[in-house]
Formats: sequence, C-alpha cells, structure tokens
Amino acid sequence: MGKTKTESIPADVYIQFVRSLFDNAHMLLIGGACYWILGFMIYLRTHNPLFLAFSFALLSVSLIRYFGIRSFLKTGGVIADVEHAQRLERSYILKGCLQGLGLGALCFVSIYVYPDPFAELAAMSLTLATLVTVVARNYGSPRMVRIFSVTFIGPAALALLLRMDAPSVVLGLMIIPMTFITITGADHVRNVLFSAVIGHKQARNLTRRFDRALNTMSHGLVMLGPDGRVAVANAEAAHLMSLKSADALLGRSIHGLLMRGVAGGMLAPKDCRYIEAQLTRALREGRDRKVLVSLANGQHYEFSAREGSQELGVVTFEDVTARVEAEEKIRFMARYDNLTGLPNRAYFHELAGEAMASGDRDRLCGLAVLDLDDFKSVNDTLGHPVGDGLIYAVAERLAAVAGPGINVSRFGGDEFMIYFDRIEDESHLASLLDEIFADLQGEVDVAGHGLRIQASGGAVLSMVKDTDVDAMIVKADLALYKAKELGKNSWRLFEASMDAAFRNRQLMKADLRSAVQAKELRVVYQPIVSMSTMRIASCEALCRWDHPDLGPISPGVFIPLAEEMGIISEISTFVLQAACAECAKWPAQTSVSINLSAKDFRNRDVVQKVRDALAASGLAPHRLEIEVTETALLDDKSLTRELIEELKTLGVRIALDDFGTGYSSLSYLHKLPLDKIKIDRSFLIDVTQSPQSLDLLKGIVGLTRTLGLVVTIEGVETFEQLKILVHSVKPDLVQGFLFGAALSASGIETMSNVTWPFAADLRLAAKRTVS
Repeated sequence: MGKTKTESIPADVYIQFVRSLFDNAHMLLIGGACYWILGFMIYLRTHNPLFLAFSFALLSVSLIRYFGIRSFLKTGGVIADVEHAQRLERSYILKGCLQGLGLGALCFVSIYVYPDPFAELAAMSLTLATLVTVVARNYGSPRMVRIFSVTFIGPAALALLLRMDAPSVVLGLMIIPMTFITITGADHVRNVLFSAVIGHKQARNLTRRFDRALNTMSHGLVMLGPDGRVAVANAEAAHLMSLKSADALLGRSIHGLLMRGVAGGMLAPKDCRYIEAQLTRALREGRDRKVLVSLANGQHYEFSAREGSQELGVVTFEDVTARVEAEEKIRFMARYDNLTGLPNRAYFHELAGEAMASGDRDRLCGLAVLDLDDFKSVNDTLGHPVGDGLIYAVAERLAAVAGPGINVSRFGGDEFMIYFDRIEDESHLASLLDEIFADLQGEVDVAGHGLRIQASGGAVLSMVKDTDVDAMIVKADLALYKAKELGKNSWRLFEASMDAAFRNRQLMKADLRSAVQAKELRVVYQPIVSMSTMRIASCEALCRWDHPDLGPISPGVFIPLAEEMGIISEISTFVLQAACAECAKWPAQTSVSINLSAKDFRNRDVVQKVRDALAASGLAPHRLEIEVTETALLDDKSLTRELIEELKTLGVRIALDDFGTGYSSLSYLHKLPLDKIKIDRSFLIDVTQSPQSLDLLKGIVGLTRTLGLVVTIEGVETFEQLKILVHSVKPDLVQGFLFGAALSASGIETMSNVTWPFAADLRLAAKRTVS
C-alpha cells in the first residue's frame, strides 16, 4: 500500500491521509469500553472465563492504540516526510490487526465454539458497529480497511458456514458481501476526499499565483463590483495611492480614490471630475479608454478602464513619468539641435510656415542665412570639439536675437537661419542684419583657443502672400553665395540677377553632364620643351569644352563645376584614354602628361584605369606621366602614397604639379616616389627684375637636382624669362605660352621633330654674354 499509494497520489496528499488516521483518538476509548462491557456481560451469561479474557484483551488493544495516538500528538502531530508517514501507517496497521483478530475470534467462538444466543447477538452487534466506524476512521489507509473488513466479517461467516444448517449457511454467505461494501465505501470516501484535497490544492495554488501576479504587476489594478466599489486591488495600487495595503482600497469608489488626490493637492477638482467621467464612461460602454493625468508634483499617471466579466470593471493605472519625460525629450530632440538648443531645420521650417500662414498676408517678411567663413579649417587644424565650441558660441549670440516675430535656427553644420516675421522695408531689414553682424564680431575663447568669428550671409525680403519658406531659403542661399564670391565677412540681399545666374549655372551643369556622357569634350596638348634641344619632349593633355550655344567654356569654369557635380573622375578617365591613344601615334621620344584630380586618388580604381588605358592604346608605360597635385596629398597621404607606388610599378612616371603653392611642399620630395617637379608659374612673375626671386628659383632647382628629380618650370611667357632660365637657372624642361597655344594631337605629331625657331636667338644671346 505504501509504495502504491505514494506512486498513485502526491506525497503531500498521502501524508494528509495518514495524518487522518490519528484523529478522534477518544473514539478508541469509547470502543474499548464497549468491548469490555459486552464481553463481561457475555461472561455473566455463560460463566465462561474465555469471554472474560476477550473483554480484557479487546480493552487492552484499544488502550494501546489510544496511547500510541496520544504519544504521536504530543510530539506535535507533524509528519515530516513520506518515509515517516509509511512508518506510522505500518504501526497503525499492526495494532489495528490485533483489534480485528480479537473481534473476529470473539464472533467465531460465540457462534461456533461455545454457541449462546446472547453471546452471538452481542458479538455480532459489536462487530457490525465497529465495522461501521472503519470507513469513517480508516479511509486514509486502504490496507487497514481491507484487514478490518476481513478480520471482522471473515470469522463470523466461517462460523455460520461450519454449522452446516441451511439458515446458518445462507446467513454466512450473505454477510460476506459486507466486506466488499466496506472496502468500496472506504475507497469512495477516499477518492472524494482525494479530489477535494487536489481541488483545494489547485485552487490554493491558483489563488497564490493570481495573488503573486496581481501584486507583482508594474501598474496598479482595482476591480470594481456591480456597486462601483473596489472588490479587488493589488499592492501597486495601494503604493500609488499612498496607502499601507491593498485591503485599504477595498470598498472605496472611483470618486473616493480620486478625491484623495484632490485632498492632497495633487489633482485639481476639474481634473478629478474629468477623469471620473472618462473612466465611468469607459466602464459603462465596455470599451478601453486611457486618460493621462499630470500631477502637481510633476508626476504623470495614466489611467485605463475596461469592462470585465461578471459585471466587474477593471481600472489600471501606472506612473508613466519616465515615459512622458522620455517622449518629451524625444520631441525636443526631433525639434531642436542637440549642440546649440536652437530649433533645427525641420522645426524652423514649421515655425516659419505657421508664422507666414497667420496674420496680414500683405506684410513683408525676411529670411537670412548665415554661414561661418573658413569653418572647415578650424575643424581640420584644431579638431571637431573646438569647431563645435565655436558653433555653440555663435549660437549663443544669435539666440539673444530671437524673440517675438524672430526665429533663429541652426540649419546644419556651420549654417544658421533667421526668420523675421514683420519687416517694414529694405532699410529695416538691413539695420537688423547689420546689428546682428556687429554683435557677432570679435573673438571667443574655445578650449584655450582665441578664435575670431567671421561669417557671410544672404538675405531675402518678400511679401508673405507672394512666397513660401522654401522659396525664401533658396533665394537667401543665392545671396549667400554671392557674398562669399565678393570676399566673405559680409551679407548681401537677394537680387533677381542672382536667380538668373543660378539658373544659368544649373543649365550649364546639365549641359556639362550631357557633354561628358556623349564624349563631346576634346583634348588639346600644350608643348613641354627640352632646354637642351629646344624640341618638344613631352606635352600636357588639357581638356576643352565647346558649348553649342555659348562657345568655348574656360576650364576654370567647367572643371570646378565638374568637381562640384562629382563627375571630375569621368573627365579624367576620358582625357587619360584619349591622350594615351594619341601619344601612341607620336614619335617614340615624345611622351604625354596627364593631370589627375584629388578625387581620383580617393578611389583605388585609378590604378586599374591607368592600366586599362595603357593596354587599350599600346602606349609604353614610361611615355605616360601622371601629375599629382598637393591637394591630393593633403586629403589622404597614406592612400595617395600607396596608389602612387602602385602606379610606379606599372612603369608610369610621377610628377608633382604646381610645386611651391602648398603648405609643406618640401616634405614630399623625399617621402614620395617622384620623377619630376613642376615649379609653379608664380616663381617667374618678377624673376627678370628681382634678384631675390631669381636666387629663390635657382635654389629650388638646385635642391630638386640633388634629389635626382627632373625639373619643369611652368608659365614661361617672354623671351627674357627664357634667356634667364637658359643662362642662370638651367631647368630640364620649360612650358608656357611663349611656345604657343595648346595644339591638337596632329599638331604635336607635326612639331615633334621641329626645333623651336628662337633656339638660334638663344645661342646668339649666349655668345654675346660670353664676349
């Protein structure tokens, strides 16, 4: 039974069943007294001492069982575990067996051994009465029930059968089913109680889980009964309502709960009425409704109400202060610049648009855009934190201008925008902007650096009904570009001519893009003359654009446009392919030089482009020279050096173009794998009049020669300059308009073997100098 029992039912239920065997110990005393009295009465009737012995034996067993139970109860009546329960059950069964055998023996003796009518009646009555108590007292132990049933009924049935007369046999057979009835009854009681115990346990667990879930919720919850009063509440609800426990909420109405907030000064009476109305309406209509309430102490509570089941309404509420503050912060971040705290581009557009949409539509309004001059150099030389500090300082000064009718915004980067909602006339706008620019002037200290604020601006004045924010921004930007062109540190007012110039510039961009895509550009070649032979040694490939309507467009115009549009690399590729193809047709001693932009050296594809151009044309690599500007070196020194070394491995020659115009030209001479230096034309401007300029030029040429570099001097325009170069400076190559304008590819091919006409004049001048 123990093993089966513990396997078939939970351990805690089995322990409870065993514990039930030790209840109602006084019943054993009553039973023991009955046994002794009836046994003694049978003895008096029969004078048989055996029955007197039975009376004392049954009384003794009853006392033993009683005192055993009392001893267990005195120790606390606690069953520690299943093993303990099994030991107690075995002891209980052993003592119960003695009682069962005693009663059974009494019946057998009184019916069969020493038959007596009174003895039979008394013994059977006592046995059946005891059998009735078996189910009530011993249902917790199925083995005890079976043992009692067999020991009580079995001996009596056997005695009747042994009489061998028909009535006794029938009676003996009929009382045998009592055994099964008793066992079945006990099983039924045990199963009913088992189901009740399990159900109670499940209900208790469910209640415990519900209570745990209810009281660990992150928000308060109250459930309202049909009378509108709180029937269920959790701990968080009590906490949020500043009550000690959830029980303190029970029986209160919504109105009563909200009035606590009014009494504490946290809620205004009108807010209380509004919340109550909204929650009551939600409960009545059976739909969810949320109400956000701001309390006087800065906290924010959100109430939600919905209709529950069984006429219960549910109201939840939680402290959403952190969420509201986060949402407000997100809204602020979406509208304001993180660095300066000024309205950002989108919010400024919204504010200016709303201002223009209201009020007199015939009024004048103004918009100005300000841009810091040379701000990129601050970031590049001092670092972005210092640049941010400068922007913050400018924003502080501009923020002082903001007020009714004036909105200031950081539009992005180092650009600021100001909207004036009501302007009297042009002079009024001019006075406002002059005052703003005057306030911006001066130095600011940023992380120990004294920085001077200098800005350029563009402004536009328009009638509200004739414009919108976007149109004004475009026009103000055009005026800003004009201010930058005219020398910076000033502002300009938009004029219609600026718009026309802008449109023409946009049209020219479109035409240039089309020309590049259709390969309508052409390449010409400026001769580079050898000083030793006065013949063309090389030539520089130059790009030209003949506009179908505007005629020839200067490279000084369309090359910056191409860089701005991001198509300069496409032009470089076109010139590279064309120049290599033409140079392959020229005499072997003539080479070609090609300029690559700084942007070309930001992409590793440049090496492959050169390789493809050489392969397609069949040009020997040593006849191709790539000119690198100092701008490319400044952008990314490590990448440019790496790409130049890869080009050198192809056999291509490398020249440093416009030497002397950068910040640190001399540092490149020994760090890069160069073949040639091209000295800028600026060194020749006054070389014929200034001995110092001549000495400087001679020193640079001497320095590059000691490094094994070929020297080309650009910008030779007069015969006097050439004579000085021949006799005093002695460069390897010269280049300039003195040798004529740039030639076509066929012109270079024709002139390749021709000695320059004034070579004889140079020799004659040299003889005169010697004589």
